[in-house]
Amino acid sequence: MSKVPSPCISVCKFRREGHCIGCSMTKDQKAISKKLKKNKQRLAFLELVIAQQEVMGRYKHWTAAFAKRAAKKKFKLSLIEDNKAA
Repeated sequence: MSKVPSPCISVCKFRREGHCIGCSMTKDQKAISKKLKKNKQRLAFLELVIAQQEVMGRYKHWTAAFAKRAAKKKFKLSLIEDNKAA
């Protein structure tokens, strides 16, 4: 399995109460995501971000942008169904 890509989609504008308008992560969450080395940890973090987006709403664009990024890095993830990583 190839490396799980970061949930970041390179927008990086923190407006929504400290959350990025692109991926929903806070600056602290972005720092944490960079330190995760094992795929199991990175996948769990990705699931956390997806759940966070669901609660916060307004992140519908992220799914398509992340899927494109994952495909570019040759990472296969059956993500899109019900916004859950699998």
